Amino acid sequence: MEKEAKIPILETDAEAIRLAKTLLRAARFGALATLDPADGAPLATRVAVATAMDGAPLVLVSALSAHTQALEADPRCSLLLGEPGKGDPLAHPRLTIKARAEKLERGTTIWAHAERRYLNRHPKAKLYAGFADFAFFRLVPEGALLIGGFARAYRLKRDDLLAAGPLEGFEEVEEGVIRHMNEDHADAVANYAAHFTGAEGGKWLLTGIDPEGIDLAKGDEVRRVFFEERVGDTADIRPTLVAMAKKARGI
Repeated sequence: MEKEAKIPILETDAEAIRLAKTLLRAARFGALATLDPADGAPLATRVAVATAMDGAPLVLVSALSAHTQALEADPRCSLLLGEPGKGDPLAHPRLTIKARAEKLERGTTIWAHAERRYLNRHPKAKLYAGFADFAFFRLVPEGALLIGGFARAYRLKRDDLLAAGPLEGFEEVEEGVIRHMNEDHADAVANYAAHFTGAEGGKWLLTGIDPEGIDLAKGDEVRRVFFEERVGDTADIRPTLVAMAKKARGI
């Protein structure tokens, strides 16, 4: 009897974790796999994605959708992230997260934070986010498989994907920082995108900030910029952004 072939798994290192977090933080959409309550068979659908402050994926779904009914019957799910570029789609990195879905309660602080972060990533969703039959789910990672390209497979744990707390202070100041940067320092935001990610110019917006980095968007294009060092206190946000702006300008 032939031995079953095993996927060659590489040792998870800092580079793999950074790639996984980049795919997670920069994702606009993904393939959500659930278990169909009718027959237990796998069911994959496309969903728009954002991230909570700690990096957990957030989805906004209608009660009428098949995946919502599946998640309410069984919270086990998986989410595939990673957009293929030119050439062979299998040569591009992707991340599959095994998770348990938690439905957020409308009117709570965690709902408000999820809604704010989601709408910063998907502003057009304001048209239906307030509908009574729509709900936010937080997909709590339990593990993940990262494919960084051919023959580059890594297994990651929950702690490899999520930013450690406490995060309450960042949740309180985030929207103010975003508004200030986009309204008063749009040039610095554009410079962040150009210098740190190699993106082309244009009207880039700061859409998220957390202890590990910032999220930028220009229309449908999203970029992630990690800080050189984790920011442990909200008082350090301003000097960190100022230092990044100077570096981006070559000062």
